[in-house]
Amino acid sequence: MLVLHALSLDPDLPEGLLSARLSAEEKQQILNLFARRIRERIPAAYLTGHAWFAGLRFRVDRRVLVPRSPIAELIEAGFAPWVDPQSVERVLDVGTGSGCIAIACAVHLPQVEVDAVDVSTDALEVARLNAEEHGVDDRVHIFASDGLAAVRGAYDVIVSNPPYVDVHDMDALPEEYRHEPAVGLAGGEHGLDVVAELLAHGREHLRDDGVLIVEVGASRPALVERYPGLPFVWLEFERGGDNVFLLRAGDL
Repeated sequence: MLVLHALSLDPDLPEGLLSARLSAEEKQQILNLFARRIRERIPAAYLTGHAWFAGLRFRVDRRVLVPRSPIAELIEAGFAPWVDPQSVERVLDVGTGSGCIAIACAVHLPQVEVDAVDVSTDALEVARLNAEEHGVDDRVHIFASDGLAAVRGAYDVIVSNPPYVDVHDMDALPEEYRHEPAVGLAGGEHGLDVVAELLAHGREHLRDDGVLIVEVGASRPALVERYPGLPFVWLEFERGGDNVFLLRAGDL
């Protein structure tokens, strides 16, 4: 990604370009990027200013987390087989950050209206820019909300990649994560502060046949221990990734 960025090339470059010779100036530009990545431990996406998610390119900077959720694969499938993609009308993305989940939903499900909320006004600025660049700002409604506090109405799908890193893991994160906004990572003592709110009040914002989809990362054991009676469905992904659960409205 750093090499392609330095050369202003897209990831799907023609194979013939792989045998091209680089100028001394181009080589130096590449090496400068690698030097910063290694010495300053800056995530590559912050050096390039963008990241890819669900086949789409998103603007990213230090106001937002780097997109990396396996939920992208689920969005590309229109949330099938868990819901009928054609039946989805409204989606809520809690903790939208760069807007990658909300915008990908709007692109892959062109009939849906998406509400995208975040507690960080800085993140919302980035999300609005991304929605405009992808031409979905008429269907992706971005506004500030601390969790579900400002949310109104009911949705077919509530999806969230919330802060879920517990206190112990926050202290042990590699240096790369220190460049990301802590508000997007820190999930409280057990990593479940936002997740607990979604479980407690998500049903109020789901239609009767709606689903709640949440990524919880390494806080999965703490979640299962706290809610032994909930029938979590742990999703599997062909491209890798785990610790994403699904619950139907009736389960809540």
